[in-house]
Amino acid sequence: MRIAIFSDVHANYEALSAVIEAYKHESIDVFYCLGDTVGYGGSPNDCAELVREVSSKTILGNHDAAVAGRMDYSYYYEAARHALDAHAAMLTESSMAWLKSLPYTERLAEHDMQLCHGSPIRLEEFEYIFAPEQARECLSIWDELPQLTVIGHSHLCKVFALDPDAVEELPAVDLTLTRGRKYVISVGSVGQPRDYDNRASYTVFDPQTRRLEFKRVEYDIETAAEKVLRADLERNFAHRLYIGV
Repeated sequence: MRIAIFSDVHANYEALSAVIEAYKHESIDVFYCLGDTVGYGGSPNDCAELVREVSSKTILGNHDAAVAGRMDYSYYYEAARHALDAHAAMLTESSMAWLKSLPYTERLAEHDMQLCHGSPIRLEEFEYIFAPEQARECLSIWDELPQLTVIGHSHLCKVFALDPDAVEELPAVDLTLTRGRKYVISVGSVGQPRDYDNRASYTVFDPQTRRLEFKRVEYDIETAAEKVLRADLERNFAHRLYIGV
């Protein structure tokens, strides 16, 4: 079996379409999305519909929660709040209902795996894990963790290997999980990468071999950026797509 795992589409239909097309060459059996289908980009409804179509399980992200009225986002900066308000107005009734129904996490016992948007600790607070000290918090729930916890939220590809009393950050390259260790792996962002690589990020996991592969694909950034501007969203949301930050 081969599992597609992706996250943080952020209303970037061009990036999502390129990723779905790339997955056609990966012999994928099932798709999982780790959240933030909306926010920032110019195509919230198109992305919601496509994720709903392809993904067997989708997790609630913080931008999804905000658009669906499931969290207070008054402390977000103005441009982000404006995008969230605009997306809430653009979504169809069925897409909004879908966002309102999404779970904070899914535990897949058959694959010894958990799907989250941010940290598996305090799920409703959507805390980041992009450094070892943040991953180290997960040691407090070591016994509850499956071997693999896959997350998004940071828009970065990150690998943290956990032992009962230590955390090691590993290079974010293809890897086979080691028996006896547990892993928190951030799969990067489809629609708004922030590692200075502007290609859309996605992953493939084989639960039998325990191998996870990091993938990138180019997409039509110019069209995605133009849609941001046509939606009267913050110009920087368009500009950052070109530089991957």
